[in-house]
Amino acid sequence: FRGGWFHMGDAFRRNPDGSLEFVDRVKYMIKSGGENIYPEEVEDVLARHEAVSSVAVVGVDDERLGQRVVAYIEGAGPDFDPEALDKACLSSGLARFKRPREYIQLDALPRSATGKLLRRKLREARG
Repeated sequence: FRGGWFHMGDAFRRNPDGSLEFVDRVKYMIKSGGENIYPEEVEDVLARHEAVSSVAVVGVDDERLGQRVVAYIEGAGPDFDPEALDKACLSSGLARFKRPREYIQLDALPRSATGKLLRRKLREARG
């Protein structure tokens, strides 16, 4: 509790009708070039691509931008085409600054015993 409020660490967006829409966990937010990027927004776009079975987007350290967006793709197999994924991001209306600067193919994304995605492991792997 802070100031009488319970802080959960979730970010929401208020819609014009007054309802709230979950955006992402605040701790996952990527700060790149002064902009805030929520991984879930980018993941939603990439997950619609037919070659992607699962995706995780994380921010990795970057000297110039602070952080840069990196997408880890699971299940693309021989159809893995970073250019096609980048085009999908751009054609979806995703802002240019939100699109991943790098696409990395993995056989499997790191998960806990309960199946929760371990973003921390992806960030640590980048050193």
